[in-house]
Amino acid sequence: MSARNNVAPSTLEVDLVDGGVVVRYLDGREAFYHGVPDPVEGAVRTPPGKEVHVLVTDPDGVEGVMTYVNDRNTHDDILESTGVGRVMLDANDEEELFPGVTVSTEGYSIRVEADLSVVDGRVFVFAEDEMSEHAYELVAGDAGDGDEE
Repeated sequence: MSARNNVAPSTLEVDLVDGGVVVRYLDGREAFYHGVPDPVEGAVRTPPGKEVHVLVTDPDGVEGVMTYVNDRNTHDDILESTGVGRVMLDANDEEELFPGVTVSTEGYSIRVEADLSVVDGRVFVFAEDEMSEHAYELVAGDAGDGDEE
């Protein structure tokens, strides 16, 4: 399989609806993330082996940037035409996706952490595969360690 590169995201239209989150790509297509995101304080560790998408929106949730983490399936030109970004992490790697939002690898899981005093908006994490979909919203608080599986 060919190497994959980091791709910068573009601003996309977002719609928070009953039952999920709709993201409208630059090419006119839409993605619907099913389910109301579970609130998680500060950080989330995704279940191992899932495709992980991080959405950071404005405070009203009407526009935002979407970044895929360690996506090895989507070609760079497709990401660029849709406006979705991508970040590739090595083992024990960490990167800032957006001011106040970092992603890191933890074994086969991805950890997404948000400093909501820095982020002027909302942070959603979607982790999915053929078997299940998980949706989280990072919220302010300091109870527990914030890891969810």
